[in-house]
Amino acid sequence: MTPIFSVHNDHIKALARLAAKPAERRSSGQLLLEGIHLLDAYLARHTQVEEVLIQTDALSHPEVHALRRRLPASCRQVEVNTAVMAKLSSLSTPGELVAVVALPAPPAEPEQGSILLLEAVQDPGNLGAILRTAAAAGIRQVWLSPHCADPWSAKVLRAGMGAHFALDIRTDAELGDVLAGFAGPSLVTSLQASASLYATDLRGRCAFVFGNEGAGVSAALLAAASHPVRIPMPGEAESLNVAAAVAVCLFEQVRQQLA
Repeated sequence: MTPIFSVHNDHIKALARLAAKPAERRSSGQLLLEGIHLLDAYLARHTQVEEVLIQTDALSHPEVHALRRRLPASCRQVEVNTAVMAKLSSLSTPGELVAVVALPAPPAEPEQGSILLLEAVQDPGNLGAILRTAAAAGIRQVWLSPHCADPWSAKVLRAGMGAHFALDIRTDAELGDVLAGFAGPSLVTSLQASASLYATDLRGRCAFVFGNEGAGVSAALLAAASHPVRIPMPGEAESLNVAAAVAVCLFEQVRQQLA
């Protein structure tokens, strides 16, 4: 195992840029994963782990030991100290390890089934929660418009809790074109819609469209959707958080499909 104990090491500086900058991730095709849980979730579906940096104190950790046995033979393993790990981590208390993995590429042939379209969802916590909900509800394909938060940032990955690796995530998409090519109903929530979500048939393949936390879905995308629906809210709140609205809609489809 190679030791690196200096935060001024050129390789550590390069990895810190990879952690901080979306452009670095796109150009390198690499991604940093912090902590045992995310690496475990990645290894459940992917094998391209290029490097793992492990804190000295974590080398004897049982879960770290188990993960090391699952790594490909080509994976470089590096021992680092607390200062180096802090340089690479977005957490106030860094985790046991950081892994450098290949940025998952969308499959050549998208899976059939319902899809989720997100327009300018900018809060990393919201986006991560939405991706986690999508994976739990059986959605496999997620399209993100420009101006969405970077799905591969540390905050979104942490909020997603490993859901990213069960999804086909497509970024910088023209959502109007996606809807135009979708064979099935497309639903968008609107406070002005007359049709209730719960009275809408969701048993088949659907496209679900959600918008920005403040502005909602753009007028153009709202007009492109075939089924504007409202989520009944008998209480006093004016609207739902976008992550909550996604959960209500996707699990209403799950309920109908299981009925």
